[in-house]
Amino acid sequence: MSALQRGSIAIVGAAESDLGKVAEGMSPADLMAQATVRALADCGLKLGDIDGLFGAASQMRNPTLQLREYLGIRPRYQDGTHIGGTSFQSHLIRAQAAIEAGLCNVALIAYGSTQRSVGRAQASPRESNPYETPYRPFLPSSAYALSASRHMHLYGTTREQLAAVAVEARRWAGLNPQAWHREPLTIEDVLNAKMVSHPFTVRDICLVTDGGGALIVTSAARARTLAKPPVFVLGSGECLSHHSISSMPDVTVTPAAFSGPKAFEMAGLGPSDIGVLGLYDAFTINPIMFLEDLGFCPKGEGGPCFVDQATGTDSSLKINTNGGGLSYCHPGMYGIFLLIEAVRQLRGERGPAQVEDCQTALVHGNGVVYSAGTTVILGTGDSL
Repeated sequence: MSALQRGSIAIVGAAESDLGKVAEGMSPADLMAQATVRALADCGLKLGDIDGLFGAASQMRNPTLQLREYLGIRPRYQDGTHIGGTSFQSHLIRAQAAIEAGLCNVALIAYGSTQRSVGRAQASPRESNPYETPYRPFLPSSAYALSASRHMHLYGTTREQLAAVAVEARRWAGLNPQAWHREPLTIEDVLNAKMVSHPFTVRDICLVTDGGGALIVTSAARARTLAKPPVFVLGSGECLSHHSISSMPDVTVTPAAFSGPKAFEMAGLGPSDIGVLGLYDAFTINPIMFLEDLGFCPKGEGGPCFVDQATGTDSSLKINTNGGGLSYCHPGMYGIFLLIEAVRQLRGERGPAQVEDCQTALVHGNGVVYSAGTTVILGTGDSL
């Protein structure tokens, strides 16, 4: 297969399902379908237009089969790749390949979870790992805590710098009516919260919510005929690293260090060209390391960057403008919500949270415990 072509496809529809804690009896498929109907309304297409289906879910063994049955559609192409929270960035890459190859014309990417309603243990059961389970880690918190502790040791990253990530996310959440937590948050609030796995308190860790999301993707040519301004895929890159944190080559270097350069090369852009950033923030250490590995600051300087953001010393980086997984929503796998927010920023639809003259966005998804990383760069028509 030839290399993917810059700008050959676009996201034309984007929507969430109900979020937070959903109505009793709703299933992940209900939420996927609800988001799908809303995403179709967003772009003016119909269920019958969908001929490519992409999905992943922790509560559904065969999500594309179940969603096909639920929606009553017969796609010509499907992909159920599951690499954790970055599955949906990966689906976007595969949808582009399928559309370019003529395997489908209109692709649906969908996700749903009732994690808050049914409990995390039931929604995302842990597999036994012969190399780690005997030590009884509290996963995934213990794994990310290991990474954070090493980063603190090597680079002098502080607890206050980690807390600043949560404070900055909450500041953006205050501008988002859909965010689960909107009340003000201070660094002291984060530091004084209940300890979960050192150095993380509960405020350093993502929410546990229900929710789903959907994206509608089609060719650039068709996208230009639809209801909303298309958001083009300019570049992408993917890296698979490991499964267990104990097999990670360096716990302070994430797959973003490898997927990011691929995405920038395809897009013909660099970090200084990006208008808004969506960085997977299941834990406060995540955006710090992604910011470094994607080249937005030198290694070891991600923490001070977030302090500058949270204190208003520097507002040049616009990161997780919906409030992120720390304050907006986090239904088990968060990657699709990064893409939804990027689409809305590039369309100019974010109201008080709108980034001025936003023409490009970078989203970086994270799967399992830094096990997989996928970087996608999106842009408006003016960025082509």
